[in-house]
Amino acid sequence: MQDAWVVLAALAIGAFLGAGFVVILIIARERGEQAQRVVNPVVPEGVDQVIAALDSAGIVLDPSNNVVRASPGALSLGLVRGLAVTNPELLRLAGLVRADGETVQEEIEVPRGPYGDASVTLLVRVARLGTRFVLLLAEDRTEAKRLDAVRRDFIANISHELKTPIASVGLLAEAVDQAADEPERVRRFASRLSEESSRLARITNEVIQLTRLQANDAVAERALLDLDEIVAVAIDQNRVLASGKRIELALRTRSKARVWGDRELLIVAVHNLVANAIAYSPEGGRIGIGTARRDGIVEISVTDQGIGIPEEDLDRVFERFYRVDQARSRHTGGTGLGLAIVKHTAEEHGGDVRAWSTLGRGSTFTIRLPEAASAADAADAGAERPRPRRTTA
Repeated sequence: MQDAWVVLAALAIGAFLGAGFVVILIIARERGEQAQRVVNPVVPEGVDQVIAALDSAGIVLDPSNNVVRASPGALSLGLVRGLAVTNPELLRLAGLVRADGETVQEEIEVPRGPYGDASVTLLVRVARLGTRFVLLLAEDRTEAKRLDAVRRDFIANISHELKTPIASVGLLAEAVDQAADEPERVRRFASRLSEESSRLARITNEVIQLTRLQANDAVAERALLDLDEIVAVAIDQNRVLASGKRIELALRTRSKARVWGDRELLIVAVHNLVANAIAYSPEGGRIGIGTARRDGIVEISVTDQGIGIPEEDLDRVFERFYRVDQARSRHTGGTGLGLAIVKHTAEEHGGDVRAWSTLGRGSTFTIRLPEAASAADAADAGAERPRPRRTTA
């Protein structure tokens, strides 16, 4: 009987120890799972796929502000490094959402990369994601903000440019009326009226051209064009203007190249370069115009012997209404839109325009366009052409 009690006691002790061991295992497993959740937090279902598909920046933060998910856009903008958010403004917005639970939207500026003075304008929206996480979505508004500034400047500039000739026309009309009995004065005022009318027409025409170039279908219909013919027409359009200043227009070379594009737009672009060279060249000078072919690229260069352009202004001469010398530009009758039209025309045709200059010695402007592979393109003239790259400025 005593032996039976010993056996029962042993079994009870074994069961107690076994149960204790099981409890220890359960506690250890729960702690391990808790640690795993801290190391690898589980975000709500579907968020991973959304974050991965975002073009804009998306970041998910845990309660300790550790980054648990980040989209490629967030990484490319430099908003995340390792497991941390790099900008304190984003953490500030996350803190506001945690404090009151309300969604926050704010526009902020953050540095572009760890070095340099450039910045990125972000429209940031922050909201709760479940009970533990915070979701930050950031849209890069830098280009949109720049375009808004360009539009505002354009409206201000065009208003200013139109104000002077419109006011002049009104004053000259009044002067003609008052001088009705003096034929000589009437003729002089009428001549001035004609000049101001022409100036208004130029501004209006160039604004229309620039607006067309910035439309999505600026060069909807493309034809295979003889580049030498385009250059010859543009030169002929400027011969009277050049002869008035005794300037020689010298066609240096012919490329026999062909390009795909809009004939009228390309003639206007080359015309503007030649007219600009005439305007800023001294009387009796010489302007060289030439074309060349280099590795599938066609170049149209216009070189003058004029006053030249300061180096700091070279990057800005293609901006709308930008003038290196305001007083001289008004004297030459320029609108400040000619080179902007050249730039947009070149870009619409898949090319670009470049400028070189030396003060006191002259300038060279070069339009670069992709050359049409003559044999293949001539046989396939009706095929759809690839759309050129577009920029805004």
